[in-house]
Amino acid sequence: MSTSQRHHPPQALAAALILASVLAASAGGAETVFYVAANGNDANAGTKNKPFATLAKARDAARAQKPARIVVHGGRYFLGAPLDLVAADSGLVIEAAPRETPVLVGGRRITGWQRDGEHCWAASVPEAAGGKWDFRMLVVNGSFCQRARLPETGTFTHLTDFKVPWMSTSGGGWKRKPTTEELTTMHYRPGDLGPWLDTASAEVTVYHMWDESLVGLVAHDPATQMLTFSTPAGHPPGAFGVKKYVVWNVREGLRAPGQWFLDKRAGRVVYWPRPGEDMRRADVLAPTMESLIRFNGTPKAPVCGVTLKGLTFTVTTTPLRAGGFGAGAFAGAVHAVCANDCRFQGLTVFNVAGKGIRTWSCQQLHITGCHVRDTGAGGIQVQGSECVAASNHVHRVGRLYPSAVAVSVGGQRNRIAGNEIHDTPYSALTAGSNGHVIERNLIYRAMRELHDGAGIYITFCTNVVVRGNVVRDITDLGGYGASAYYLDEQARDCLVESNLSVNVAWPVHLHMTTNNVVRGNVFITPGNAKVSMARTTGAVFERNVFHAGGEILFRCATNGLAAMPNNIFHSKTGQLVWERLGDYSVKAKLPLELRDGSIAADPRFVRVERGDFRFQRGSPAPALGIEPLKLPEASRRLKPE
Repeated sequence: MSTSQRHHPPQALAAALILASVLAASAGGAETVFYVAANGNDANAGTKNKPFATLAKARDAARAQKPARIVVHGGRYFLGAPLDLVAADSGLVIEAAPRETPVLVGGRRITGWQRDGEHCWAASVPEAAGGKWDFRMLVVNGSFCQRARLPETGTFTHLTDFKVPWMSTSGGGWKRKPTTEELTTMHYRPGDLGPWLDTASAEVTVYHMWDESLVGLVAHDPATQMLTFSTPAGHPPGAFGVKKYVVWNVREGLRAPGQWFLDKRAGRVVYWPRPGEDMRRADVLAPTMESLIRFNGTPKAPVCGVTLKGLTFTVTTTPLRAGGFGAGAFAGAVHAVCANDCRFQGLTVFNVAGKGIRTWSCQQLHITGCHVRDTGAGGIQVQGSECVAASNHVHRVGRLYPSAVAVSVGGQRNRIAGNEIHDTPYSALTAGSNGHVIERNLIYRAMRELHDGAGIYITFCTNVVVRGNVVRDITDLGGYGASAYYLDEQARDCLVESNLSVNVAWPVHLHMTTNNVVRGNVFITPGNAKVSMARTTGAVFERNVFHAGGEILFRCATNGLAAMPNNIFHSKTGQLVWERLGDYSVKAKLPLELRDGSIAADPRFVRVERGDFRFQRGSPAPALGIEPLKLPEASRRLKPE
């Protein structure tokens, strides 16, 4: 065995060989350019004057003529199947023609609308009656429409209990495994539902703590108010003490313009038009596939050196199943497995039922300048090593699955930088595994529906750096657990440095963590502020500024806080409190002891409301070694949208 083989795994060698062949091909001859146009023809030669009609035809032609580039003209392209890329496509560039917008659509038009009652219109989809076509999103004139729901707003409260203790993820989950019956039945309150409930069409979201389960129905007993699910929930109804649920996709839930439901018994779509919509001319799209472009690499044959640039993706579907943490079960419109040294530049993904961009087991993949919005599940998922997701805009995720995460990262040594992330029902940015750098991201209006999450949430990780981020305007709408920066189970040796938190009452939360450092941050809270360290050891808080309109509360065990050198605490009411924890319960409530050089004083910012966090003359900060935050465009970052 050679020296290089001893020091590099076979997968890395395979990727290196493929990339080397790509570079050799690029150096060996002129690039061939193939063109695709909405009015093209696959019988053409794929030239500028005689373009192909489909990307699949252009891909096949490019495989035989390397190096190759595919230029896609503006227009809509309805894909009959996902465009699959394999190792043979390594080195390919697929890009939008200059100043044009090609849109790849993963569905089909629904036409033939007829009036259906006073408010609604209906169109026939016979495949839905036979179960061949099932979907849970509809796009009408460019808008992601809401499915019919009960109740009209908010949630119902069910009556099912599940009082088994949760032992934490590290502790193996539930103290005893839930039974099949506990995962597939739910008892509702009399009057919420009735004999009219159509189990063939109805679906139910059962809310848990940090995720939810979307399930179908196989049986309904109105006499006992019992629902039986067609697929198991991820957690039993009533778990964690949460008893909320919503019923979707029933005619009785059509209450407002812009709503729709799929009548699976009769095989038709029913829609209540918005003011001004003419259904005889409406552009109605329903999804037929889970992904639009798939990178189907393997460890031994990865897809290498492919670039996607300037393309737009819309309309995908998801299967009926519980999504799990972060709605992690669902595919991306752009879905990449074992894609190495690839580039996704300036992509737009919108109105999709699953994730926007999902990558898995990738190396040195770059996702930059992309806009992902209005997704049923998450926005961008990065899983691999030495990948980059930078300067992307991700918002309005979780339209179908509120546990969705806007940007998630796993693997080794990835960098998530300069992204703008907002309006998310759960955590905005999550990270697991090791060595990531999360820096200069702007995050606001996260945690708007679920619990126990944060603007930036990291768990099961070591040596993660969270630096120079801004998290603002996170209100605990769910009633439990909405932080700016949250280090959870098995986070070890991580650094939270030079970040800003504004208008987040719980700026920092450490849970079951070891030896993490929180240094040089500024936490601004108009009311009371809380910092907690439950079942945590070795935490160091150093040179931070806590600035609150009300009480500043530190909640931790005696050994949770190893040191707190040179912090500034400024409570306008003068209340600095320490709640001493046992395990999770409060054992004593005492004045916060300011030790290791920490002081209670006004930090004397220049102008907090304008985002100017420089210190005025006479501030105690410089003497403590506290430097002003160097955040780009800090004033813009604090303006409401």
